[in-house]
Amino acid sequence: MPALLPTPRTGPRLIGLERLTRVEDGERLHALLWRPGPGWRMAGSAVLGGGIADCAWFLNAQVAHGYRRTDPARHLADLALAAGAEGRGMGLMTAADVRAPGCARDGGTEAVVTAGVSVRGWAAAPQRSDTGAPLGPGTINILAALPVALSDAALVNAVITATEAKVQALVEAGLDCSGTPTDAVCVAARAPRPGTEVHAFAGPRSEWGARLARSVHRAVLDALPAAPRH
Repeated sequence: MPALLPTPRTGPRLIGLERLTRVEDGERLHALLWRPGPGWRMAGSAVLGGGIADCAWFLNAQVAHGYRRTDPARHLADLALAAGAEGRGMGLMTAADVRAPGCARDGGTEAVVTAGVSVRGWAAAPQRSDTGAPLGPGTINILAALPVALSDAALVNAVITATEAKVQALVEAGLDCSGTPTDAVCVAARAPRPGTEVHAFAGPRSEWGARLARSVHRAVLDALPAAPRH
């Protein structure tokens, strides 16, 4: 039975998305760009700029099905440059359509999710050989933001919390998976400043981790395709 969650608490928006369009190899593709500017620290598994760093932008770019480029980080960097993004940032890619992302807010946190689940499974799957068959559109990309500063350990904790919330949403939606093989996540928090509190915890039972989990959970549910899931 799905968990009964409290009504979302809203506040000022953190993530203001720019919607970009380009043509590659004759195909019209889309991207989402967030430019919060300086004062943000991000932790993520991004293809471009992944890790923990001060970042000024985030890009989630759609690529063609059967993507074959061997330099995805350079590709994303070129797309960000073409959009006028400056400084260091994080970039993700997906074959899923990003034009209508799932969005949710809770208690000051915010999450934006794009989801393709045609290729999905459980993380601890039996080992098997690669058949070489082309994969269909997939990838769940999560961007989440908190309006407070987190320690590096808490940022890592927040990535775990967001991932747990994603899996909860998938299971509640009736999907037989913990995700797709190419899922990625980025959590952004305010950079520590003199005189401001730096939160040391972001697990699902901490104040900010609980809010983060609820916003990611709802955003994943909102992003899931309406097509049959079984």
